Amino acid sequence: MIKGIKVRLKPNNKQKTKLFESAGVARFAYNWTLNKQIENYKNGGKFISDGELRKEFTKLKQTEEYSWLNNYSNNITKQAIKDACDSFIKFFKGESKYPKFKSRKKSKPSFYVDTNKIQFTGTHVKLEKLTTSRKKNKQQLNWIRLCERERIPYGEGIKYINPRVSFDGLNWWISVGIEYPEIKDTPTNEGIGIDLGVLDLAICSDGSIYKNINKTKEIKRLEKKKKRLQRKVSRKYEMNKIKMKGGEVRYKKTKNIIKLENQLKKLNQRLTNIRHNYSHQITTEIIKRKPSFIVVEDLNVSGMMKNKHLSKAIQQLRFHEFYRQIQYKCEWNNIKFIVADRYFPSSKICSQCNSYKKDLKLSDREYICEYCGCKIDRDYNASLNLKNYGQEIA
Repeated sequence: MIKGIKVRLKPNNKQKTKLFESAGVARFAYNWTLNKQIENYKNGGKFISDGELRKEFTKLKQTEEYSWLNNYSNNITKQAIKDACDSFIKFFKGESKYPKFKSRKKSKPSFYVDTNKIQFTGTHVKLEKLTTSRKKNKQQLNWIRLCERERIPYGEGIKYINPRVSFDGLNWWISVGIEYPEIKDTPTNEGIGIDLGVLDLAICSDGSIYKNINKTKEIKRLEKKKKRLQRKVSRKYEMNKIKMKGGEVRYKKTKNIIKLENQLKKLNQRLTNIRHNYSHQITTEIIKRKPSFIVVEDLNVSGMMKNKHLSKAIQQLRFHEFYRQIQYKCEWNNIKFIVADRYFPSSKICSQCNSYKKDLKLSDREYICEYCGCKIDRDYNASLNLKNYGQEIA
């Protein structure tokens, strides 16, 4: 069982420069590979394997024009070439779209670190060849501080899988996969059905209710601050509007606009982190009860997003992220994960007598059964039906 761990880095100014340069080298190798494959295809040639392209790239580094590539780790370019070839293979299989060239402005800066060369301590990580100097004081440049102590295991016998360094627009991060022993014990507690909604994020069949975090005071305050900043940036752009000769309108990006946009980036990241952390807390709490199975409904999120009154609320709730987290946590803990059929009417069936109520409206927050007289909360009723659905399958 492989678990991925992602930790924020705290590089100094010199290290930041080297990290951006390394990401630029990876982007160069990736684009070079795409260009070679496209030219070869136009000339009627067959697909070139990444092994052949690596040999050709090694010869390229020996020329004077591209000798600057020798100042960086060869593992960065090797993996970038392999990634580009893999993107073509996935395209041929129909698993992804046609690969595109990476733009300096739009693409996410990232690069690969060799598994044998990377080293971790409780507080630092050592990356390969950030400096070419062998002096002790210069070698310190290879060691980058981690923002979390003892977060990533280190020592003898620990193997790191696919280490990647990436930049999200504000901070540098390192992500690495570590192999853990699989849990063989199967939980035997009662299963749980989870109904997701807009009023409350999750209602469980055991009576637990997890509120919508977007309705809290802190999130509302930050959303209000975000709106003010967006308006401020928009006004600054309007003030710096330039009319060209042909009637074309261009906007001048001043230092004040850059400052405001950086503030907006930080605020957006803070909101994302709060929501992401909240979904982690919920999913972990549910998993800790060790149910024998967990059932969630297969929501048509893209269809729900078409409703202009609910689209923003649904987007902020991050249903897909909730599904993703609870699914991989179920796999880690040997819990059966069941996705109910999209057309299963969990809200319209009575959890007591299984009768079907066809005329149930979205505004009806309480389910009243016409046959057995059962009065129950609409969402809690749906979670019980999902639990019953799981019991039939399990």
